[in-house]
Amino acid sequence: MNRPPWEVADVIRRAGTRFLERDRGSLTGAQCKVLRAITLCRTAALGGHRDQCVRCGYQAISYNSCRNRHCPKCQTNAREKWLRRRQQELLPVGYYHLVFSVPHALVPLIWQNKKRLFKLLFEASAATLLEVAADPKHLGAEVGFLSVLHTWGQTLQRHPHVHCVVPGGGLSRDHQRWIQSPSRFFLPVKVLSRVFRGKFVAGLRRAFRHKKLAFYGSCLPLSNQKTFDAFLRTLFREEWVVYAKPPFGGPEHVLHYLARYTHRVAISNHRILDITDTHVTFRWKDYAHHNQPRTMTLRHEEFLRRFLEHILPKGFPRLRYFGFLTNRRRGQLLPLCRTLLSAPSPPAREGEPNAGTELWQCPCCQGPMRVIEFLTVDQIAQEESRKVVIIDSS
Repeated sequence: MNRPPWEVADVIRRAGTRFLERDRGSLTGAQCKVLRAITLCRTAALGGHRDQCVRCGYQAISYNSCRNRHCPKCQTNAREKWLRRRQQELLPVGYYHLVFSVPHALVPLIWQNKKRLFKLLFEASAATLLEVAADPKHLGAEVGFLSVLHTWGQTLQRHPHVHCVVPGGGLSRDHQRWIQSPSRFFLPVKVLSRVFRGKFVAGLRRAFRHKKLAFYGSCLPLSNQKTFDAFLRTLFREEWVVYAKPPFGGPEHVLHYLARYTHRVAISNHRILDITDTHVTFRWKDYAHHNQPRTMTLRHEEFLRRFLEHILPKGFPRLRYFGFLTNRRRGQLLPLCRTLLSAPSPPAREGEPNAGTELWQCPCCQGPMRVIEFLTVDQIAQEESRKVVIIDSS
């Protein structure tokens, strides 16, 4: 993919100082750290490394990346390394994609309690899938799946939801056989929706009872017990959105599909169309009108405010595993699943290069480029003064 003409970093360089001066009191340390990391990513300020092609010997210097998980430029390499590790976990069955969303009325409260309620979103959606799948009236099996948290919509507004990617079937209760899901159907979404709603609201009640929720601003009235109970009752007056996408192909399609969700940030650099002295214009898909492509223009400050709303709390994992894919059960149950499916064991994974040792392809012969020397900021400056080729290997 060609390098985009504009980047989030360009917006920060143009408006970051002004934005920080105006809003520093409302920003978290994590948000300020992300602004700085994106600005410095793949610039001389972070140093660099000399790369050499293992085939033809071509050399070039690359700047180091910031490796921040919210940086649009750092996700490609992180995603590819993660996907290589996931190859060992794929099963020879069809896969399903489900999306769990919460009503808009909950969004302000969630943003005032990000860590606790994002965690509840993971837990309630996972418990729903595990419970409904285990019910003999439906699948009657123990399933395993990956969940990915996204907090944004296409226009960078708040839209918390969880994507779940699930193999089409699971283990019987006694782990003696594999139970295959029906063709082109996994679980009833209406049942999933109502169970999910009940579990999430029950989690809210527990958190309130144990005084684990913060209330301020527009949510301050909810700190009153009666008002909070009345608010929870309103959540049962509408169906919660659980969307099951049509099933997609077997393992050969899964990794490509997962790559669209696992390492996304709120907006990619490729969606940015133009940056002026005051505004940013970007592409977005209007899902309410058959994915119509549209454009939106925002002032720098509003664009950065929306972008920073989706910085996750420090140490909060965006990807989680459940059922037979949890870390403590995967090693035992995945081989069992393959045995029951009469599937061969996956080929042994070749030793992966250390971080940074193989980053990109040689522009001359397409051979792998590998790091042969790490360079400090001063060394980078010396190389630049000698007019050595500096490459952005993204």
